[in-house]
Amino acid sequence: MVRVLTVSSDRPGACPTISDALEIAPDGAVVSIEPGVYREALRLDGRRITLSAAGESGSVTVDGEAAGQPAISFAGGEVTLQGLVVKGGDHPAVQATGGRLRMEKCTVGAGYAAAVSVGDGTRLDAVEVTVTGGQHGMVISDAGGTIEQCEIRDVAEDGLIIRLGADPTVRNCTVVNSGFRGMYVYQAARPTIERCDVSATGDAGIVVALQSGPTIVDCWVHDTPGVGIDVGRGCGGVVEGCRTEHTAEPGVRIAEGATTVLRESEPAAGRPKAGVSSGSSTGQDEQKVDELLAELDSMIGLDGVKAEVRSLIDEIQVNEWRRNAGLSVGAVSHHLIFTGAPGTGKTTVARLYGQLLKALGVLPNGLFREVARRDLVGQYIGHTAEKTSSVFNEALGGVLFIDEAYTLSRAGSTGGDFGQEAIDTLVKLMEDHRDQVAVIVAGYTAEMAAFLDANSGLASRFAKTLEFENYSPEQLVEIVGRIARNDDYVLLDGLTDGLLEWFGQIDRDQNFGNAREARKLLEGMRKAQSGRLRALGRMPSRDDLRTLVLDDLLVATR
Repeated sequence: MVRVLTVSSDRPGACPTISDALEIAPDGAVVSIEPGVYREALRLDGRRITLSAAGESGSVTVDGEAAGQPAISFAGGEVTLQGLVVKGGDHPAVQATGGRLRMEKCTVGAGYAAAVSVGDGTRLDAVEVTVTGGQHGMVISDAGGTIEQCEIRDVAEDGLIIRLGADPTVRNCTVVNSGFRGMYVYQAARPTIERCDVSATGDAGIVVALQSGPTIVDCWVHDTPGVGIDVGRGCGGVVEGCRTEHTAEPGVRIAEGATTVLRESEPAAGRPKAGVSSGSSTGQDEQKVDELLAELDSMIGLDGVKAEVRSLIDEIQVNEWRRNAGLSVGAVSHHLIFTGAPGTGKTTVARLYGQLLKALGVLPNGLFREVARRDLVGQYIGHTAEKTSSVFNEALGGVLFIDEAYTLSRAGSTGGDFGQEAIDTLVKLMEDHRDQVAVIVAGYTAEMAAFLDANSGLASRFAKTLEFENYSPEQLVEIVGRIARNDDYVLLDGLTDGLLEWFGQIDRDQNFGNAREARKLLEGMRKAQSGRLRALGRMPSRDDLRTLVLDDLLVATR
């Protein structure tokens, strides 16, 4: 059985730091890290270990900026990173020498260093990793593996460097806004680069040099001051079916003395777009859609919301069938309004919606960007439009989720008309990029009605309003039970009836926390259990440690 160690700064019995957990973790263990910022530098030489965010992806930050060494590094071993934000300073945020590194849904950035650096035979498997900031994005030296559905943006020099015979597969990735080259392949590297989107570089899009022989297929290079794809003397490989737009001439330049084969493929209706993964010939991954809908159905309650989401998905699928049949398809907005009290699953449903749009081939990456008023509103006139546009551009290809959106309206704001400036900017951007992003605004029902009145064109930008109702007492009891089971607790007979009575008599107005209230109550019961067990005068049994009783509820609700 895999051993799981919990890291938390405030949970009794948990390891307070990641380093503490690593000291006692056996090979093959999972270190589950609760949300927070951990200012540590982790050295994992020869370890076989998984570091995973216990909450949502992005809720855990490993900050090694001040450490004078990489935030996470190892030589040899097998390390898996899941859902982490990793920050480096003048050393790589993540560095691997040999062994195997797997990164899933992580966000990585550095100062004047590569965000991710692997070499000496390392196998890197990176899936849905976002690199933002650093001297270089990823540096792959004498290494292999798969880099898939990743995004590299806003780096000072080269976005992706592949060198020293490295042969990774880079598939469905986006490289945008790198200060020098988007991708630099040199020193006899042999990567396969498929369906990637490279844009907004400081120079050329993809550069191949020094006896390298990459296979570059179905890529889109655009908006670069240098040539789109530049292959140097003595290089080989294949460039096939690639598209260059708004680059220096020629779009693809192959130097004299290169043996690179250039093939212009015929346009095909079923060919996936650059940067977009396709699970079927129609650009839809039907198996993934079914899995995500099953995950939606597994959520407690929300029958009306589930029906509305299914209706939206049905419409998208039928539109795709019509398009393939040569029939006309009207413009469809994917922007939504979520209304209701807190703790009713709005954020979770928004994430699932983005993943569904990705699986349906509607959005390139389905990435989720959650923001609030402070992320959009500036401190002076003109600053807000700049901040809002920047946040919006970062969300392109995925979901922009604006929580408590009503605080942007004049009635709800506290900073003059700056919130109104954010709304006006959003209205234009939502229309200009309605096929590239899904904007979801969320908040209390009454306040959201006032928010929609803040701009005459705002309401028309949204396809539908989904009302998230308060959970019933029975559903709240079910939520407590599910959370308890996930955390290895058992509710003793009689406790369920007590919970039902408690939730039935408390006031569930618009400020009621719903699932948050259920989690808060469970935390109170855990604390009550801790006091009860310490008063036993003996070491509690395993069953004692797992069991919550009615007395724990009574103590927690006093």
